[in-house]
Amino acid sequence: MSHSSTMQNAEAFEIRFQSLFHQGRAMAFPCDSTGMVNLDAMSEKARNNYLFARGMIGREFAMPFVQPREPH
Repeated sequence: MSHSSTMQNAEAFEIRFQSLFHQGRAMAFPCDSTGMVNLDAMSEKARNNYLFARGMIGREFAMPFVQPREPH
């Protein structure tokens, strides 16, 4: 797969962490179709939020899932 198609693939999906306690509340981050996130491309704040959400799986957030991104 070329770098260009990898980047397009990464922009087409998001990994979503749903809150266990607040319906409708979630954190979502761009990823590829397998859920891989490009940490180097994230801002420091987004990277910290992603790492926080990952660390809080089972405590604050459910297991994440990958879904197509909604067009903005």
